[in-house]
Amino acid sequence: MEMKRFPLGPLWTNGYLLWDEEGRAFFVDPGGDVGDVLLFLEEKNLTLELILLTHAHADHVLGVEALREHARDGVAIHDDDAAALTDPSGNLSRWMGADCLCRPADRILRHGEAFSVGSMEIQVIHTPGHSPGSSSYHVRHGEENLLLSGDTLFAGSIGRSDLPGGDGAELIRSLRLFTDLPDDLPVYPGHGPSTTIGRERRENPYWPHEER
Repeated sequence: MEMKRFPLGPLWTNGYLLWDEEGRAFFVDPGGDVGDVLLFLEEKNLTLELILLTHAHADHVLGVEALREHARDGVAIHDDDAAALTDPSGNLSRWMGADCLCRPADRILRHGEAFSVGSMEIQVIHTPGHSPGSSSYHVRHGEENLLLSGDTLFAGSIGRSDLPGGDGAELIRSLRLFTDLPDDLPVYPGHGPSTTIGRERRENPYWPHEER
């Protein structure tokens, strides 16, 4: 499994392209101009199977429609953020000064669901709190695995919960879903640098430690 990060859009959202040995790929969170993504897909002769969204906020979906026509299976998002994808108020693009009008998702996801793109296995972890449908994705490929945490978990921090649809207590409960993951698991968030579960367990002030 290979991966390339593309910082996209006005907030430099981390978009991630992942692909297997056969060149079958999926893209996570196209938050801006996807011209460089399309060039890379062509240069590497990759087949884009799916666009996977961690949530529907505008800074993660501004490039969805430009990329969707190149994705065989379209766009996938958790059920609880599906309505916001097509609503400029719900996806907060209206707050950013330009309405983002996305068509409905082609695939609706739910917590615990697992599916494959090529030889990569993806498990949906519903992690609400930043938005109602915020989701993280545990990706496995042979002995390799990683977590795409969206705007739930950052290096040394967590996502905002003060935006419409956010809930701080729910966000902390969502973090508990990560506590059984192994320390060496790489974490790739929606903004900022990558980290590991172990580093966040030791250093993140928001990490939900068990009461003693």
